[in-house]
Amino acid sequence: MSHPENATVFLKDKARAKWHDDTLWIVRQKRDVTIHQIPEWENLRELASQIKDHTLSKLDFYLEELEKNATANGIKVHWAENAEDHNQIIGKILEEKNCKTIVKSKSILTEECHLNPFLEERGIDVVDTDLGERIIQFLKQPPSHIVMPAIHLKKSDISEIFHEKLHTEKGNLDPVYLTHAARLHLREKFLQAKVAITGVNFAIAETGEFVVCTNEGNADMGVHLADTHIACMGIEKLIPRRKDLGVFLRLLARSATGQSITNYNSHFRSPSPGKELHLILVNNGRTKQLSREKFRNSLKCIRCGACMNTCPIYRRSGGFSYGSTVPGPIGSILSPGLDLKKYSTLPFASTLCGSCTDVCPVKINIHEQLYEWRQEITKAQGASLKGLSMKLANGIFTSPLAYKISGKLMRASLKTLPDSVIYNPLNVWGKGRNLPDLPAESFKDWYKKNRNRA
Repeated sequence: MSHPENATVFLKDKARAKWHDDTLWIVRQKRDVTIHQIPEWENLRELASQIKDHTLSKLDFYLEELEKNATANGIKVHWAENAEDHNQIIGKILEEKNCKTIVKSKSILTEECHLNPFLEERGIDVVDTDLGERIIQFLKQPPSHIVMPAIHLKKSDISEIFHEKLHTEKGNLDPVYLTHAARLHLREKFLQAKVAITGVNFAIAETGEFVVCTNEGNADMGVHLADTHIACMGIEKLIPRRKDLGVFLRLLARSATGQSITNYNSHFRSPSPGKELHLILVNNGRTKQLSREKFRNSLKCIRCGACMNTCPIYRRSGGFSYGSTVPGPIGSILSPGLDLKKYSTLPFASTLCGSCTDVCPVKINIHEQLYEWRQEITKAQGASLKGLSMKLANGIFTSPLAYKISGKLMRASLKTLPDSVIYNPLNVWGKGRNLPDLPAESFKDWYKKNRNRA
């Protein structure tokens, strides 16, 4: 289904759609409050953008440096060209460890690679330990937001899910009570797992370490109790030096949720004695995106979700309407690079207002890239009804006589045609829209009559 079709489904529940819009706007406002406490905010954005530009321009060099230093630290480094390679590497490690249960903290990359169904088909119990991720895992849903995966659900929804899955008291909406129930449930899973999987927020080429940022401490709990830690990283998550990290940590949480800093910023440099640490470096189309001059800036993304919180389309249509792992504005410029036909409607799911670009902590020109993708998609699709209508309009607008005649014909026809011609299932623009009252005459005719009035 296309974005407009999926959005139509979401908007059927008007009350929930309004609540979703309002809730995300509150998060956007928190971001605005906290950044205004940092006088050097724009300097930080510019510095982060420059660091990312530099890293992407020498990505091969820094990846090799990361591999060299991480290996020297005792980390086992793996390279995955695509999602299948990534999943096979993890499957092999789990097979060697005879592991049938894993705990996993939030990772957009593993969602992108569809790791959970891959492992579940092989009889492995995958437990997402981030609270929001666990909630949607109970529902067998993907995340609807990259930072707040269950933002589309209300407390009443979660209460019902926990009553069914965790046998909590029916109708109890108290967040403390529900969170405590989840804590007890997950503690059992942590104690049973031999292998823990995490994502990677930042990797540092200079030292061969990586950093995982969470607010719940679930990643730390998982990896410290397990014998084996597998970290999954998109190759764009790289920064050159440890001193660069402070720039991004100051930007990340403020942009994402309005916090001054993420609660847990955990550094992993080498495995504990007797344990194993694996780092999987995943391409999966990233170098292809890097080769596209107009779109390589999208790889600077630090997955804060700020563009989603501000986007009027995302807020009003929901994350599931995008049909992609990363929804919202940033997903609408990343996804077409993976499958242009499948995600052809996403760049058009935007007002091009530029708010996404304004809030991006690494200054990705998101709205400009959305416009560029529209051009690419139009070229790829070739002749269309919309294209023909634009050519017809161009001919009318360039001829004063044609413009005058067509105006009169349109006014006459709209007065006589039945409403069913305009408001019908074939005309999606007619849904929720009414034509304005027709003027009795054109502006040109009106002006001729009135131009000499005082």
